[in-house]
Amino acid sequence: MTAADLTAFESDIRAEWEAGNLPCLLHLCGGNEEKLIEIFGAVRPGDWIFSTHRNHFHALLAGIPPARVKAEIMAGRSMFMFSREHNFYSSAILAGTCAIAAGVACEIKARSGAEWVYCFLGDGAEEEGHFYEAALFVEANHLPCTFIIEDNARQVDTPKEDRRGQTAARTPLDHFHCVRRYHYTPTYPHAGSGARPGTIAFKPEAIERLKRG
Repeated sequence: MTAADLTAFESDIRAEWEAGNLPCLLHLCGGNEEKLIEIFGAVRPGDWIFSTHRNHFHALLAGIPPARVKAEIMAGRSMFMFSREHNFYSSAILAGTCAIAAGVACEIKARSGAEWVYCFLGDGAEEEGHFYEAALFVEANHLPCTFIIEDNARQVDTPKEDRRGQTAARTPLDHFHCVRRYHYTPTYPHAGSGARPGTIAFKPEAIERLKRG
């Protein structure tokens, strides 16, 4: 899948949301297409992917068919994508998958497996104890797991400088072998598409569709 494919997919989801067909919280991806394609170039069949509330690109690059990803989004499960077939799991809980990823990596090592675990999180989530403890455990036990910090310098809409002050440039876990970071400028705001407030009217039939599950 190319960067153009990813961008086109997300543009389609944006159009659905702005047309009122997605009456739910939506976190669009964008701005990191090339970075993710590079990372997923190392992912092998059988490897595990743990993702976040912003998971559309991760799901597509993990091999989940675009039609299925869109169906999950249209069903209101944008933040909770899951595929056992593709060893793909996401959670909207901040840093909520870090300990799970460490546990899976521990099991892989215990049975001398060949799989690798990739756990994506934002720079806001790296401030959570769940991430810190999981990274310490993975590093100390040389587990087959990489934590990838997708650093867009914001947590929701709060800039990193406002959260950390003068410590904003300090990245104390970046020297760990199990932590990798890339920086990018997001295409969309934290939630929604950036459409002018009041211009989107969610369709009643779409609301009823989501209520029915």
